[in-house]
Amino acid sequence: MPELDSTAKRLFPFEILTGLRRESPVRYDGARGCWDVFAYEDVHRVLKDSRIFSSTRGPAAGQNMLYMDPPKHTQLRELVNKAFTPKAIQDLAPRIQSIAEDLLDQAAGERMDVVSHFATPLPVIVIAELLGAPAEDRTRFKSWSDILVESAEDLSEEAFVKINEKRMQAIQELSEYFVKILELRAQHPQNDLITALMSAEIDGEKLSGRDIINFCILLLAAGNETTTNLITNGVRILTEQPSLQDELHANPDLIPRFVEEVLRYYPPIVAIGRIATQDVEIGSQKIRAGDQIIAWVGAANRDEAKFAKEPDRFDLQRSPNPHMSFGFGIHFCLGAPLARLEGKIALEVLLRRLHEMKLTSEQDLIPIQSSFVFGVKNYPISFQRRA
Repeated sequence: MPELDSTAKRLFPFEILTGLRRESPVRYDGARGCWDVFAYEDVHRVLKDSRIFSSTRGPAAGQNMLYMDPPKHTQLRELVNKAFTPKAIQDLAPRIQSIAEDLLDQAAGERMDVVSHFATPLPVIVIAELLGAPAEDRTRFKSWSDILVESAEDLSEEAFVKINEKRMQAIQELSEYFVKILELRAQHPQNDLITALMSAEIDGEKLSGRDIINFCILLLAAGNETTTNLITNGVRILTEQPSLQDELHANPDLIPRFVEEVLRYYPPIVAIGRIATQDVEIGSQKIRAGDQIIAWVGAANRDEAKFAKEPDRFDLQRSPNPHMSFGFGIHFCLGAPLARLEGKIALEVLLRRLHEMKLTSEQDLIPIQSSFVFGVKNYPISFQRRA
C-alpha cells in the first residue's frame, strides 16, 4: 500500500490504518488495482461470505485450501482435520517446551536477537518434526517459507514478475522435496503428520499426493512466519510495556489472554485477499464481479465500533476479544490451535527464565517486506536471567 512506504510506517502501520478506516472505510486503489476494506463489520462480512467473496485468486488459485472454495475446500479441510486433531496438537506441548528451553540454553550471555535465536527456530523445528523432515533440512525450510510470504519490492510490473518467479521456484523445489518424503512414507510409514495425512479417509476417499504436498507447503508458509511474528510481537509488547513482564511472571495463567491481545494489537497477518464473484455493494461502494478485495484485519482489530474500550491501548484484561487475526468463517486458520500453543509456551518459558527484557537498538529494526505480514526481521534484546 502506498501509505506504508517507509520503515517507520511498516514498523507501526496502525495509525495509518486507523486513519484510512475513518476517512475511507471502503476505497479503490488504482495503482494496485484492488479495493481496500478497513471497518470491522465489512472485513467480517468479506471473510465470512465465501460465496460472494472467493478465495480462488492469484497464481495459487485452487492449489491449496487458502485459495480454494467449497465443495473442494470443505472436503480437504475435513480430511486434514482428521490428522490435525486438538489432541494431536496438545500432545506436542512437552516437545514445544523442550525446544523452547533448549533454544534459551543456547543463547549465551544476557543478549540475544529474539527473531533469529528463538522465535524463528522454534516453529521451524516444530513443523519440520511434524512433517517428519530431517533436522539438517531446517535451514532450507526457513528459506523456503521466507520466500513464500515475501512481497514485491515495489509496485512495478517488473517487481511483481520477479517475486512471482521466485515463489514459483520455491514451490517447485518444495514439491520435489515432498514427493520424495511421500515415496519414503509409502514404503516405511512413520509417526508423523505426512503418514497421518496419507491414511486419513472420509467415505472411502483419501487425499491425493498433490493435495498432501500442497497442504505441507501451506503449513510451512503459514505455520512458520505467523508463529515467529506472534512470539516476536509478544516480546515487543513486553519490552514496550515492561510492567507486564512482572505481572505475567507472577500470574502465568494470564498468558493465554496476553497472547489473544497480542494477536489483536500486533496481528501477524494484517490483510487477507479475496475476489468478488458477483457485483456487490460494500458500504456505499459498488464492487464489480472479478474485482480484487483486500480485507484489512489490522484496521478492523482496532475499530472502535467493535472494540469500544480504547482500541488503540494494549489491554491484558480485554474481554471479549473477537479479533480476526486468524481469519473468519470457513477459512479460519487451521493452525490457530498450534500457533496459540507455541506462543503460550514460548512466552511462558521466556517469562519464567528471563526478566528485565529490553530492546537494545530500535534504530536498527528491519520490518518484514510484505504488505500482508506484520513483523520484524530482527529484535535484539538484553535481559537478566532469573536464578
